[in-house]
Amino acid sequence: MVDAVVGGGGLIQIPALINAFPNAPVATLFGTNKLASIFGTSVAARTYIGRVRIPWRLVLPAAASAFVMSFFGAAAVSFVPQSWLRPVVLVLVVAMAFYIFHKKDFGLLQRAAHFGTRERILSVLIGGGIGFYDGLFGPGTGSFLIFLFVRYFAFDFLQASAAAKIVNITTNLAALLFFIPSGNVLYLIAIPAAIFNMLGSFTGTWVALKRGTGFVRILFLCLLAVLVLKLAYDMVLA
Repeated sequence: MVDAVVGGGGLIQIPALINAFPNAPVATLFGTNKLASIFGTSVAARTYIGRVRIPWRLVLPAAASAFVMSFFGAAAVSFVPQSWLRPVVLVLVVAMAFYIFHKKDFGLLQRAAHFGTRERILSVLIGGGIGFYDGLFGPGTGSFLIFLFVRYFAFDFLQASAAAKIVNITTNLAALLFFIPSGNVLYLIAIPAAIFNMLGSFTGTWVALKRGTGFVRILFLCLLAVLVLKLAYDMVLA
């Protein structure tokens, strides 16, 4: 439900899987999470597409770039210590929250914007960068996408959330192309989780569409606060 509105579902689902199955390989839990998540993300995307105007000329290049670069991110996991990434991501999330909090109209109004070649190139760069990050590390991927779509393309929060879901589908799919063939999915857990992901996603999109961009903005700031706390907590334990 949370992921359908503002992203960040992995912040809930992955720790829950790790706590429930402490002896399972981390890669297997990540694969299980991705399989469940892609169903919920697909439901959210489908619901938003029917109700929110999607600028496909920007979203599709971002999604394609994210799909490709997520492979490279996954391949780089063994070369980049994830403990190095946490401080960087923590600083970025704090800066993002500070910017949104002080810019009161951020993401509340959808502004007319010209989507030309420059914007399409920027969408490819954003999609590629976020796709690589999702494959390499992951926490807050949807939140970063929402922020960047609002900041650089003048989307409102609802439109940005819808666009983020479409891009997230491609990054999840790219990950599953690795996790499924390598046997890193617990299907007896992933299938029930997928069903409830879809139910929660349907509920989340209904709430977001009913309550509007102001509600999404507040929830987005709350999620960033949770992400800051989690990253700081992980750094302390590391």
